[in-house]
Amino acid sequence: MFLFKLIRKFISATLLLIVVIAIWAIGRTWFVAHDQVVRKADAIVVMGAAQLDGRPGDVLKARLEETLRIYKKDFAPRIYTLGSGAPGDRFTEAGAGKKWLMNNGIKRSSIVSIPKGRDSYSSIAALSKNLDKSKVRDLIIVTDPYHCLRSTTMANDQGFIATCSPTQSGVGSLEDASYRYLFREAGAYLAYITLGRRGIHISDHVAFELWR
Repeated sequence: MFLFKLIRKFISATLLLIVVIAIWAIGRTWFVAHDQVVRKADAIVVMGAAQLDGRPGDVLKARLEETLRIYKKDFAPRIYTLGSGAPGDRFTEAGAGKKWLMNNGIKRSSIVSIPKGRDSYSSIAALSKNLDKSKVRDLIIVTDPYHCLRSTTMANDQGFIATCSPTQSGVGSLEDASYRYLFREAGAYLAYITLGRRGIHISDHVAFELWR
């Protein structure tokens, strides 16, 4: 009887801890999304998202529009677009982003595309391998608000000093994003800080499926 009570208390305490950690992650993800202050940096980094035969999808387009806005305000002199394509794609997310920015008045010499990485971690890792941090260290990451915490955490872990400029419009913006997106990002953030930092990387696609 005593053993049964002990096991029940242990299970109750474990479940309570899980709930507390989940609430903390959701709260932190929400707070960071609502508390971004953009400052000048060495470069702007555009996180990749779906492209459609060379044309940015809605999510990527919203990120590019935010990039264009802060670039025109001289927050940084250079832009890096990230992301490979899905298997079989003729174009990459990075390439589609660079083309869109050039078509909207930014010089080719100011944009560098890094067409590697199918998820947030691998894209930022590819960025890290391609940059000299003695010259480019301070970054403004442009992505969806609820993605800010995870992406800046990953960048900081790679040795950058990263802040986030969240999208102002589109399906990922605070105005239009669903609570499901918030919960998924909180779950993906927890997966990264508990497993990813230990070398066990879960793809965004897998993490999101687990939180559907």
